[in-house]
Amino acid sequence: MSSDNHSIEKIQEALRKRNYIADRPLATVVYLSIAMGKPLLLEGEAGVGKTEVAKVLAGIMGSKLIRLQCYEGLDANTALYEWNYPKQMLRIKLEEVSRGDRSAVETEIFSPEYLVKRPLLEAIQSDGPTAPVLLIDEIDRADMEFEAFLLEILSDFQITIPELGTVRAKVRPYVVLTSNRTREIHDALKRRCLYHWIDYPSFEKEHEIVSAKFPAIHGHLADQICAFMQQVRQMNFYKRPGVAETLDWAAALIALNRDELDAETVQETVGCVFKYREDLNHLEEQLAAKKIDLDPAKPSAPPA
Repeated sequence: MSSDNHSIEKIQEALRKRNYIADRPLATVVYLSIAMGKPLLLEGEAGVGKTEVAKVLAGIMGSKLIRLQCYEGLDANTALYEWNYPKQMLRIKLEEVSRGDRSAVETEIFSPEYLVKRPLLEAIQSDGPTAPVLLIDEIDRADMEFEAFLLEILSDFQITIPELGTVRAKVRPYVVLTSNRTREIHDALKRRCLYHWIDYPSFEKEHEIVSAKFPAIHGHLADQICAFMQQVRQMNFYKRPGVAETLDWAAALIALNRDELDAETVQETVGCVFKYREDLNHLEEQLAAKKIDLDPAKPSAPPA
């Protein structure tokens, strides 16, 4: 990597080789996250490709992907470590039977052998040839208390286990956090991260994504799929479809050997795009009122 520009272009090309079409701003922030050793916070609507960045990054770096899926009620123990209590109790019982000395073994059962590593500890203790990629997915679903706990981890990449002492990361993991922005992330966490917003793609970019994932797709069908998505994202749906839904729909249409869209095909496969009854009803109304053009005069995007 002889220069920053060359490095950014190399990241962008590496993403493309793994069928992830990234614009230059996204490639730049991914490169800076690697170069600066700072966590990367990706926000955007569901299904626009935030989680996929971490997966592809792990492939580029030749690293292990460690994923922490956030949810309401997630606590430090679940994310960090737990003691294997059944195994500890079994060891105590066995010692009582064989030696009758329960107190002697109680100091032995709090050892790494009885420690269950959760994603955060696994990332900190990783000793592979390359740093792992730690994906903290949908951090906005976790409670603010967990978010506060995470600040310390991301600052020092060390934890203290009372029975074992302080554990420090031998290699600092690459960290990607994602948020669907169901709530605002605290400024303190954002300050520790580089930030990028991933928006819905343009027609041209989405066409390139579909063509990269499905090279054999009929050009006109790809035009119709992407134009349809561009139209419905401008309408008042409860949940606008993301790129994930675009790719699911394209895969379904290919499986059905469709070469073009028509109203009947849309109605038969719409469950790939919309997942709420209200949206299905709204789409039916829009199709009946001919407010969605299934065969727009859109030129084919250039091949990837």
